[in-house]
Amino acid sequence: MGSVPRTLELFYDVLSPYSWLAFEVLCRYKNIWNVSLQLQPTLIGGIMRDSGSLTAMRFLTAVKMEHPEMLEKVSRELWMRVWSRDEDITEPPSILAAAEKAGMSIEQAQELLKRVSTPQVKNQLKETTEAACKYGAFGLPITVAHLHDETHMLFGSDRMELLAYLLGEKWMGPVPPAVNPRL
Repeated sequence: MGSVPRTLELFYDVLSPYSWLAFEVLCRYKNIWNVSLQLQPTLIGGIMRDSGSLTAMRFLTAVKMEHPEMLEKVSRELWMRVWSRDEDITEPPSILAAAEKAGMSIEQAQELLKRVSTPQVKNQLKETTEAACKYGAFGLPITVAHLHDETHMLFGSDRMELLAYLLGEKWMGPVPPAVNPRL
């Protein structure tokens, strides 16, 4: 492991179960592999039309802009709602409930929800989605590794062993021994 963390970007949408798989694995490995994991909420509908996650992804964009320390927890809770409990994440009350369960105060969450229609949030999500497309995204998730002045884009949640190889790290399966699964 090098002393300076390498940068990985994860472009994801909570409507993508494969994004969730990649998210959980990368969250488990970020300290083991000494990587700086940059979470990039991306609108899959900007890549694949009619996804239905616009409000949730704008909300996560606002979280990233105002409370980046909460982005991992709120993202995980939205995935839990839609993919583990079959709950709607398109309606504001559900998004607020997810944020609150993730540890955000209801006041913070309500303020962020008010911001989802602002030009700043809309433009940031659009820019992130365009960045994913520039890397060659044709779906989500994509993981972008920035190594030795080179950029490597990997599509899908099943490319973690290849990512480990690129990083010069050991792949120990989706749940490394030192990490307790959250699921």
